[in-house]
Amino acid sequence: MVIETERLVLRPFVEGDAADVYEYLHEPAVHCFSSMKLHSLEEAVAEMKKRSDETEYYFAIVLKETGKVIGEIEAYPEGDEPHADEDGPKDTFSPCWMLNLNYTGKGYAYEAAHAFFDYLFREKGARRIYAYTEDTNLPSQRLCERLGMRREGLFREFISFIKNPDGTPLYENTYQFAILRKEWRDSVSKEREAK
Repeated sequence: MVIETERLVLRPFVEGDAADVYEYLHEPAVHCFSSMKLHSLEEAVAEMKKRSDETEYYFAIVLKETGKVIGEIEAYPEGDEPHADEDGPKDTFSPCWMLNLNYTGKGYAYEAAHAFFDYLFREKGARRIYAYTEDTNLPSQRLCERLGMRREGLFREFISFIKNPDGTPLYENTYQFAILRKEWRDSVSKEREAK
């Protein structure tokens, strides 16, 4: 699967993406990506081999003009609540996006996420999309709001991705944002009318 926007291509990863991905994952900018940290180019190559099998829900964000991978976006279908029936619908998605810091502030994250959300709602039967973001990650919160997502709540000391200097877990406050399919359709209709 390939998704194209005005400036970007969202496509499955290939082994040749290793150097570009290593560029932003050797020191992830946000704590929630710390488990994805790559320690060497060789490790990045191995990671790209694993990722290349995923063609529906995990995409490289690529600049059309140069072919450079500047980030990634992914989300997998899940049930609407943790205790739901195993055979229940898997129509809820929680996307994760990351951009190389050298390419932030240019609207690429919005362009990629907007296209990805549209793909999930139109092609993958999403009913609800929700996202978590740390209370200190203001760019991610603004992106959620630009995408039409509602702030649903703040979870205090919700999760830990890293440790304090004394070795204890550093728990982070986390906002949850969400948007429903019907809200997305209304939002996209308003965008079209405004053009």
